[in-house]
Amino acid sequence: MTEGLKRYQYEGDLHFVTFSSDQRKPYLAQPSAKRLFEEALERVRQNYWLYVLGYVVMPEHVHLLPREPKSAPLSKALHALKSSVSKRSLQRPFWLPRYYDFNVFTSRKRLEKLRYIHRNPVKRGLVERPEDWQCSSFCHYATGGSGTVEIESFWTAELREKAKLNKKQ
Repeated sequence: MTEGLKRYQYEGDLHFVTFSSDQRKPYLAQPSAKRLFEEALERVRQNYWLYVLGYVVMPEHVHLLPREPKSAPLSKALHALKSSVSKRSLQRPFWLPRYYDFNVFTSRKRLEKLRYIHRNPVKRGLVERPEDWQCSSFCHYATGGSGTVEIESFWTAELREKAKLNKKQ
């Protein structure tokens, strides 16, 4: 453990997380690698009861905005995610061993981090508009559509509420 590093991980806390590929190589540039990551993220989301509010997969790093899972510390869920991708990939090593974690305590900061995540491909010059980057949660927020990863949003909450009402009828 790095000296002086203190992580604040409690059930329900929201985190802005970033982790990178080994030597920042563009291991996630290919559509197949992005798909692999999204599938692994969805499995971890389900297995750890992890709420994902946003994400973007860049060629050499990932940004996530998850809530602390109920079943385990966030560090265990992230370890499972990174391990799953590593095991299914040919690149060795795939990830840098650590990750950056920032606790998000306010609505304002949550919105700031979501905007940062969704605008990252534009800022890097990879696309002209956030909706042009396929491997992120932006399209879910723009349209309410579902993708590989279930995003925790007002759209998702509304769908759950409708499902409950239909169940009662």
